[in-house]
Amino acid sequence: MFNKNIKLVIAALIIGYGIYQFTEGEIGNGIMFLLLSLIFIFLYFKNELILIAFLRLRKQDFEGAKKWLDKIKNPEAALVKKQQGYLNYLNGIMVSQTNMNEAEKYFKKAISLGLSMDHDLAMAKLNLAGIAFSKRRKQEAKKLLQEADDLDKRDMLSEQIKMMRQQMKKASIPKQHYGQPTSARQNRRSRR
Repeated sequence: MFNKNIKLVIAALIIGYGIYQFTEGEIGNGIMFLLLSLIFIFLYFKNELILIAFLRLRKQDFEGAKKWLDKIKNPEAALVKKQQGYLNYLNGIMVSQTNMNEAEKYFKKAISLGLSMDHDLAMAKLNLAGIAFSKRRKQEAKKLLQEADDLDKRDMLSEQIKMMRQQMKKASIPKQHYGQPTSARQNRRSRR
């Protein structure tokens, strides 16, 4: 995998050679080299390994996605800030199946680094709301759930948000114990 700056240098060299081809009268070659440079510019902003990991996740291949993400050894040197956010986002999704504490760290870091798509940010906040709710931090969970709902402009997560709100309502209803003593005084009477 290339360093992010090497991709820009390669793109600049290809653009320079494309301009040279234009000056030599080779218009077709110049256009081809300019188009070729667009690939490296695209890969500067959208890392190839993260794209492959996204494709693996679409197929529910968590191990394959993890294998591709593990090839990114130094994220600060290889990725721009938003890509680092997506790296943490993808790691959070994969780890959330087994370790909620680690997934929470990944999702918080992804949100702090930034995600370019609103529905990805909404998904990260929805996952954080679920983690906060499971840790009995209801106010934080409600706040995150509302933020996820606001970010979900295309209603892609509306069902999950609705289900989470219903679960939160069920958890806040006190449990009724029928037929059992409700106070210590009544409990003593029943023992006599």
